[in-house]
Amino acid sequence: MHVVSDVHGNTEALARAGDGADALICLGDLVLFLDYADHSRGIFPDLFGVENAHRIVELRTARRFEEAHAFGRQLWTGLDRDTLIEGAVRRQYAQMFAAFPTPTYATYGNVDVPGLWPEYADRDGITVLDGQRVEIGGRVFGFVGGGLPSPMRTPYEVDVEEYAAKVEALGEVDVLCSHIPPEVPELCYDTVARRFERGSEALLAAIRRTRPRYALFGHVHQPLARRMRIGNTECVNVGHFAATGRPWVLEW
Repeated sequence: MHVVSDVHGNTEALARAGDGADALICLGDLVLFLDYADHSRGIFPDLFGVENAHRIVELRTARRFEEAHAFGRQLWTGLDRDTLIEGAVRRQYAQMFAAFPTPTYATYGNVDVPGLWPEYADRDGITVLDGQRVEIGGRVFGFVGGGLPSPMRTPYEVDVEEYAAKVEALGEVDVLCSHIPPEVPELCYDTVARRFERGSEALLAAIRRTRPRYALFGHVHQPLARRMRIGNTECVNVGHFAATGRPWVLEW
């Protein structure tokens, strides 16, 4: 199995991500809204230019989120935000879903738009799961998509209770797949953004209670710890695929 997360528009590498594998797992964040490393890439700079992209990254990095929201509202004044973003997301999804190999098992990231996925995942070989489980090669994989509420106000954030219910619905699995990490400081801290991303206490409780062999996730692009063991479970951040273009390999 090859596992990727945080694709953020890297369609070229995604098309090769399944090479040599029996299947691909994608843990979400296909959309590239704004590249924090290259402010010229993404939906935001396409609409508002690199200078404005640089400014909003500067505000967010400084954790001045209210100022960032106010700056964004000013830029969007007089524009049909929903229509423009949906059109841009559709263009990205058309390319990325076409690049998925067969078979692919995928769940949503916090910047994804689940309502659009059925249009692009409607072909043989792509299975979308969220709060659901599937058997692959004799092992049970459970998938939990999306993120929890954050100051970033990304598109697919669900409340704590709804997220916990999705985790609970999985029961015991061999491999627990999610977009966000369990709520462990070393797994949630981004060393470049210099902030803690939102992790899930429900995921951490499920790991301790059901003891899956692996817990796989992404979301934190430059984590303080890329992997650690919690009891019998190997917890692995499979990496910022947009930057590396390399899948993480799970073998058994």
